[in-house]
Amino acid sequence: MTSPSQPAYTLQEMLRQSGALADDLRDLHGPALAQVRDLLSGGTGATTSRIYLTGSGDSYHAALATQMAFHQFAGLPCEPVSALRMLEYGTCWQEAKALPEGAVMIGISASGRNQRVIQALQRAGEHGARTLAVTGTAHSPLAQAAHAALLLPLVGLRPCPGIRSYQASLLGLLLIAIELGRQRGHQAAQEGVLEQEVLDTADAVEATVAAVERRCEQLADRIADEPVMMMTGSGPGYGTALFAAAKLIETAGVSAAGQDLEEWEHVEVLARPRNMPTFVIAAPGHSHDQALAVATRARDYGRTVIAVADDRDTALTEQAEVVLPLRGAAREELSPLLTHLFAGYLACFVARRLNRLPFSTNRR
Repeated sequence: MTSPSQPAYTLQEMLRQSGALADDLRDLHGPALAQVRDLLSGGTGATTSRIYLTGSGDSYHAALATQMAFHQFAGLPCEPVSALRMLEYGTCWQEAKALPEGAVMIGISASGRNQRVIQALQRAGEHGARTLAVTGTAHSPLAQAAHAALLLPLVGLRPCPGIRSYQASLLGLLLIAIELGRQRGHQAAQEGVLEQEVLDTADAVEATVAAVERRCEQLADRIADEPVMMMTGSGPGYGTALFAAAKLIETAGVSAAGQDLEEWEHVEVLARPRNMPTFVIAAPGHSHDQALAVATRARDYGRTVIAVADDRDTALTEQAEVVLPLRGAAREELSPLLTHLFAGYLACFVARRLNRLPFSTNRR
């Protein structure tokens, strides 16, 4: 039982939020796009030399998942750094000019109250960087600490491990990358193609949710009692891997970890138990060959391999015991909008199977 000071987290709310994601994407897209164009007006793209993304938890995972979009759409070097590392180790803050000319630091926090993100933006501003907040909370300390704030409010948001808020952060960051690219001459961005693709992804979100919900329920019945689970991915998929592991921990108290595909081959391939559930997050893209290699090797070592992939990708899915399908085409930079969808459902169904509630592990 929760105390009066603890919010009432429920599995039903997780299911409700997971089912709301397609509509959220449709509802937020237009207002967010208008804000982004206003916030970045005046030729910000032409004067920007480097992007820093910082956040904690889900916000940091969203930064990792969208790094590729800043590289490919905006043509800018982009460095995602967790809030503590950015604040204490991100650069030589003791120097008078710790950040390069034209640096932009984007701080991400749905609540807008993460103190280290706030402090990182304040410090970056003191060193001449332009600072931007991505948050769901107007007038929050983070919004006030930044030069400008992209507000992504979610109607009817209730206490829940971040699901709707995670997608909102992804959306905001992707639209910022696209707008910077438009200003810097990226043809698809200038023609509005990329913005439309983001909006069109809502249909793919809806189809993917319909495809994975029941499969996640069945999978949870099979793997809920396993002592540890592993999520693997690279590029945008690495952010998804960390996010998915976090949902299992927060919701079900299950020991889970996210790892890069290449690093898994060097380290976790040696871990026990040998039948450890191993998720390979593999939207079509640059790391597909490595994802296939990991799935093949994991299966050969006796792992329970779960592919989060297009089920038409038979080379990969044939190596898996279970496939959580991605439906609808999305270029790799936009794939985080699809690859994370299984995580809330899986975490919820595992928690239900174990008779646990979100954030309940350390409660008396």
